[in-house]
Amino acid sequence: MLQHLITQQYYFALKLFSALGCGLIAGVFFAFSTFVMNALARLKPPQGIAAMQSINITVINPFFMTAFLGTAAACIFLLISSLLKWHQPGAAYLLLGSLLYLVGTLGVTIVFNVPLNEALAKVEPDSTEGASLWSSYLTNWTIWNHIRTLAALAAATSLTIALCLGSRIVEGIDNTVR
Repeated sequence: MLQHLITQQYYFALKLFSALGCGLIAGVFFAFSTFVMNALARLKPPQGIAAMQSINITVINPFFMTAFLGTAAACIFLLISSLLKWHQPGAAYLLLGSLLYLVGTLGVTIVFNVPLNEALAKVEPDSTEGASLWSSYLTNWTIWNHIRTLAALAAATSLTIALCLGSRIVEGIDNTVR
């Protein structure tokens, strides 16, 4: 009984960490979508390119990477757990939230944003090639960033609902959701 309670507490903590992680990442990406990229677009191409190149280097730090990849690792665990505990309240929300983060946030980052960042890293900021790339980079990177922002926010929402249903915090909802 005590071991079951401890296991449930760890499971609750993992769901909470995942929901908060998704929300935190959504907030970071939201900032880029709503004002950072707009500010960079107002700069002359060499300055904007140099600034974004610097951002792309400094984002790879222990704090951001722990939040970004730690949330992904937790979502992998929750995805598997939701399938194994499908009969429990909130399992569908755990599955949905995990998939939204893993595919819509992490997947989009790997498949779309990172290659754009890698292409930008290869150009000289004050070159003609850089100026040409910068125009399309701003548009394409921001579109994919909007998508991963929405996916992370939707994941945070879904995981929060799962957290509430699994904890019986929201009485009555689990009866209508089933």
